[in-house]
Amino acid sequence: MITELNQHVKLHVLPNKKFKTVPILIRFATPLDHKTSAKRSLLASLLETNSLNFPTQIELSKQLADLYGASFGISVSRKGNEHYLTIALNIINDQLVPNGLSVLESAVTFLQEIIFNPNIKDHEFDQDTFYREQENLVEYIHSIFDDKQSHASLSIQQLFFANSLDQQTPSFGSIDDIMQETPESIASYYQEMIENDRIDILVLGDVAEKYVYRCFKDFGFEDRKFPMMQELFYYQPFENIIQQKTETLPVAQSKLNLAYHCDIYYHDRLYFALLVFNGLFGGFPHSKLFMNVREKHSLAYYASSSFDSFRGYVTVQTGIDGTNRKKVLKLINEQLKELILGNVTDEEVEQTKKMLINQYLLSQDSQHALLEQAYLRLYFDKANLTEEQWANEVNAVTIEDIKEVAEKIKLQAVYFMEGGH
Repeated sequence: MITELNQHVKLHVLPNKKFKTVPILIRFATPLDHKTSAKRSLLASLLETNSLNFPTQIELSKQLADLYGASFGISVSRKGNEHYLTIALNIINDQLVPNGLSVLESAVTFLQEIIFNPNIKDHEFDQDTFYREQENLVEYIHSIFDDKQSHASLSIQQLFFANSLDQQTPSFGSIDDIMQETPESIASYYQEMIENDRIDILVLGDVAEKYVYRCFKDFGFEDRKFPMMQELFYYQPFENIIQQKTETLPVAQSKLNLAYHCDIYYHDRLYFALLVFNGLFGGFPHSKLFMNVREKHSLAYYASSSFDSFRGYVTVQTGIDGTNRKKVLKLINEQLKELILGNVTDEEVEQTKKMLINQYLLSQDSQHALLEQAYLRLYFDKANLTEEQWANEVNAVTIEDIKEVAEKIKLQAVYFMEGGH
């Protein structure tokens, strides 16, 4: 059931009798911008920490305990050209609560408090909370960059998206942008987000649709004029120049990461072929990167590939001995050429398809995965497939399809982290 509560505010109820809990997801969406990414990241931390009527974390935790131990969190993410701030609350099913109490109604009241009564007085966030959360967020970002594998992943992203500051900036923003914010500026942005973002409320579980609607129908949002719908996909043209960067850092294990242009997007004609290609290239333990670069030639501690079908972006991640850089680069290129030529066995293709289908079926047992799939289906009719249809799409992929995908994978960026002292 999909109901428009207000203009650009929709309630989606997803009945499912498989689970004993009921996750509620409220997602605020806005066009991606590196400046607002920092604002939203900081705002997520502030909203998650306390509220006007529950000004300490202890008081907020007590409210969750009163909801029979509900779990609660606020996060930021991005997909293509959109940025999301997501509030997630997971509660027990009302049918399991004694005395006929409604946890759902109490949960809605709790969410109203979090969303509409932040810890703002005189047009600014509580200063103690603000500066603490600002410092915590900066420390968290430092910890991400201190993790050398994450550092390499973010560095190759910066190289690949050299012409777009919005795309190269992580979803949590940059430290410089975060440090420029004040209690007043984030309070002002909060109001902007509440009034303008496109909002989707998703409720999944063993629930009565009409009852959920009654709980949310007067939730508190107002009509908004969401910016004209832009293309969700980010399209970056292919360039003949390969961006390269080398850093020397105190690490025992060097990192060689590659980024490729890939003109295949979510549920395109070749989308399922891309899934199979990635599994064969570096996505699974039987893949060419794993079996040849890591196992056969022992040139990598790890070697894998992944893709982003909303930004036309394929990456290869490896941990290597720095002296083997040229050998590894050559060997990775050879694995891609093998797939361009279609040099894979029927057994390898079938094993990849089985593993993809098994992954998908396992995701159907995850409420989080089901919510994310449901969210995408709201905006992509092609994604509205049954389990059987999804498996059929995977099984229909041919070696010719895989070759066609491989031919579209073009190297665009090379990042090398060299071990040093």
